[in-house]
Amino acid sequence: QVQLVESGGGLVQAGGSLRLSCAASGGTVGSYDMGWFRQAPGKEREVVGAVSWRGIDSYYAASVKGRFTISKDNAKNTVYLQMNSLKPEDTAVYYCAAVGGTTRIRTQPYEYDYWGQGTQVTVSS
Repeated sequence: QVQLVESGGGLVQAGGSLRLSCAASGGTVGSYDMGWFRQAPGKEREVVGAVSWRGIDSYYAASVKGRFTISKDNAKNTVYLQMNSLKPEDTAVYYCAAVGGTTRIRTQPYEYDYWGQGTQVTVSS
């Protein structure tokens, strides 16, 4: 039911910052666990982080913890991924995903039902 559209990707220098947006329609982000995932060429899709539908619980991959932050703006029906201290290894296509919220936060790609088209993030050295 929900459609997701990512935006904000681009080319940045190592150490820089970038904020990705995920605009939702057909559903409210306040009713979904929202996750961010990424996939680099030749690599498996991996979780970046996720936030529960209530916005109470969150999860971040060890590789990004302390550098990336997920936030939800229910009024704008938009989820953000703030990326700071970017590294070349962060280069990937970043995807926003949603799944109906339950009693636990979902953190794996197969658990998510709705996906955006992805946005490219390239970090130069």
